[in-house]
Amino acid sequence: QIQLVESGGGSVQTGGSLRLSCRRSGRPYSSYIMGWFRRAPGKEREFVAAVRWGTGGTTYADSVKGRFAISRDRSESAAYLQMNNLKPEDTAVYYCTGGTSWPPQDTWGQGTQVTVSS
Repeated sequence: QIQLVESGGGSVQTGGSLRLSCRRSGRPYSSYIMGWFRRAPGKEREFVAAVRWGTGGTTYADSVKGRFAISRDRSESAAYLQMNNLKPEDTAVYYCTGGTSWPPQDTWGQGTQVTVSS
């Protein structure tokens, strides 16, 4: 069974940076997609970013374009989300996801809390 394990959440002030990591059990195949979703208090779940394992192609939500960067490391079977210039509205539980369809939602990690204070 595929497992995704996140790490790297925490608390920062506005303008700060955090890097989230997500390690997948087993080695993904080229058609696999890994991504990140988030759920803020009182709001619906929101797509953040995704990366195609084979090509490295990326897609971002408009709300994070230019501030967040998703990447993957084939040797580590891991995906990363570099978050810069964080804003209070980025406060949420961030979930790593994986799958073969778009957006990837077949497998979910346990979630990691990101809190941005003003």
